[in-house]
Amino acid sequence: MENINLIESFSEFKETKNIDRTTLISIIEDVFRSLIRKKYGSDENFDVIVNPERGDLEIWRNREIVDDEFAEDSFDYDENKHIGLSEARKIEPDFEIGEQVTDSFKLDDFGRRSVLAIRQNLVSRVLDLEKDAIYQKYKERVGDVITGEVYQVWKKETLILDDEGNELILPKNEQIPGDFFKKGDSTRAVVSKVDMRNNAPVIILSRTSPVFLEKLFENEVPEIFDGLITIKKIVREPGERAKVAVESYDDRIDPVGACVGMKGSRIHGIVRELKNENIDVINYTANTQLFIQRALSPAKITSIKLDEENKRAEVFLKPDQVSLAIGKGGHNIRLAGRLTGYEIDVYRDTDEDVEDVTLDEFGDEIEQWIIDEFKNIGCDTAKAVLELSDEELIRRTDLEEETVREVKRILRSEFE
Repeated sequence: MENINLIESFSEFKETKNIDRTTLISIIEDVFRSLIRKKYGSDENFDVIVNPERGDLEIWRNREIVDDEFAEDSFDYDENKHIGLSEARKIEPDFEIGEQVTDSFKLDDFGRRSVLAIRQNLVSRVLDLEKDAIYQKYKERVGDVITGEVYQVWKKETLILDDEGNELILPKNEQIPGDFFKKGDSTRAVVSKVDMRNNAPVIILSRTSPVFLEKLFENEVPEIFDGLITIKKIVREPGERAKVAVESYDDRIDPVGACVGMKGSRIHGIVRELKNENIDVINYTANTQLFIQRALSPAKITSIKLDEENKRAEVFLKPDQVSLAIGKGGHNIRLAGRLTGYEIDVYRDTDEDVEDVTLDEFGDEIEQWIIDEFKNIGCDTAKAVLELSDEELIRRTDLEEETVREVKRILRSEFE
């Protein structure tokens, strides 16, 4: 109906992705009924018909036919609800008193300002409803992995668009250190948090959350998805190392083997997604000593002393296993502590006499480049270094006096 044509407005609204057709029609009808009530005090005798396919809207007013005397003299006469018989017969000669006359309303009947207000109100209502729909949709998807396209990369965050064009935020501190994005890239992340800020939904994604790793395992390992294998706990140092404790409720299923897959087929995809993060899959057990032993893998433990009250564990290993237990940058021992809930202290097992120890066994206490300096002058073992004077070591290497003394202190403690 050309007099209430809203094609321009409908062309904007029909692209809304999160509002169903019925709700959209209801909003448009409600906006016009509000305007009618404001102008005439009531909308009871009006029909508002939305035609989204044609892009227009019709408003029809229903008035009761009354005799002309009532129309002229009665205080109860309301020209919005009543029409005199003579007026009605100008429209249709066969009309009688008590019947209803239905006539259409034109947009001009509301006035120019009201028309502008209608359109602004419609836009505002639809946008608010769509924002709320997006918020509710993603509130229910917290913990789910989504795939999106990188739209813009900033210093502190990256803007991701989902398959419906909704904007999602991946903050820098939720990105794996090895992540590098450019516009158009496809990436996966877990929905971490959903907030409303300034009446707009803010969806925060994460690639560093343990939940992200858990969901990747669910996608890659059918036994986890089906509930035959349970992930008891995950700890991560994103981009470096992760430990995953798994348990099977079916004795016929090896949980570690199922997670790793034939020749690592299942876990390789997860490792690539996490920028080559090392993932240790561990068989969960309620036996604390055994769990700590498994958590410190690949190191082999000689013995463990537990202080259950203070949640501390003293772990004894052969000298060649200490650096494996601690791991590069201390990642292995820190993650093992977080996985088991125990503060783990590592000690060299001195039950057997150690005639000498190679310098490489001190990699957790002495930086590698310093060890290499000693190796370059033929000192491969602790005793070989201790047999030389400070002056001789300083002269033959590029090391400072303070560094040499500190190294000797560490080496002597091995034999004390």
